[in-house]
Amino acid sequence: MEIEAAAWTAALADAEALTRAVAEAVLAEERLTDRNLVVLLTDDEAVRALNAQFRDKDKPTNVLSFPAPPNPEQHLGDVALAYETCAREAAEQGKPLAHHLQHLVAHGVLHLLGYDHMTDEEAADMEGLERVVLARLGIPDPYAAGEGDHD
Repeated sequence: MEIEAAAWTAALADAEALTRAVAEAVLAEERLTDRNLVVLLTDDEAVRALNAQFRDKDKPTNVLSFPAPPNPEQHLGDVALAYETCAREAAEQGKPLAHHLQHLVAHGVLHLLGYDHMTDEEAADMEGLERVVLARLGIPDPYAAGEGDHD
């Protein structure tokens, strides 16, 4: 867990606990509790730079995932979230920032595990797992109103 942008903890004093809880829930759902990953809570500028460098998209996005190559440490990779984009999306969608944070962390971790949403079938599988994990944490379906967009 890395928190680079103080805005995360200013808005959510329990940002680290929320992030850990959902990442652990995804790994438990997939029976991969022996794996580890890094979640970076940062800002739009840092995510914009990563998005430009690794995806040729010179703009911020809500969440990015960087899968690690196979390694003996069982490190899955890194997930980065941009505060300003996530906070704006949560406000636009009328949902608590905590719920949106946990949804996007779940989404990012599933990308590290090889899930994607390029086809309707892939999206249905990935979104279904997100719904299950989030429901176990008491978070409403993030897709109920057609929300939950991510790159």
